[in-house]
Amino acid sequence: SIAILLYLARKFKTPDHWYPTDLQKRARVDEYLSWQHVNIRGKGSKLFLTKVLLPLLTGQPPPPEKLEGVTEELNIVLKQFEEKFLQDKPFIAGSEISLADLVALVELMQPVGAGYNLFEERPKLAEWRRRVEEAVGKQLFQEAHEGILNAKNL
Repeated sequence: SIAILLYLARKFKTPDHWYPTDLQKRARVDEYLSWQHVNIRGKGSKLFLTKVLLPLLTGQPPPPEKLEGVTEELNIVLKQFEEKFLQDKPFIAGSEISLADLVALVELMQPVGAGYNLFEERPKLAEWRRRVEEAVGKQLFQEAHEGILNAKNL
């Protein structure tokens, strides 16, 4: 949860870039963390549920119109994310990775795990993903997402 991430960042005095002491940078992180619940998380999880979990439970594929609708909802918030949060910066809060970037990418990996490559036609988003992966380490990133990336194989 967001609350535990903020607690851990404060308790263990993590490097400043994760949750910046600079008020403007911290406000950007906080703004994203507040926005993402019903947007990136909400729409990404909805696509994952529709495309992976509901078919597992019902034994039926999702209705195409339902899948199309949830995909379009996700595409709308992805555009908002690129325009409002990424803009032309390397990371959400500026030139360094923060908790906002980490949370964002984790949430975006759910639709990827459902077989929807949302980075494919979004070069700005793909470049941001590459920078986040490099910042945390590619091996750690792969280990952390191994389960979700294999979910569609259930």
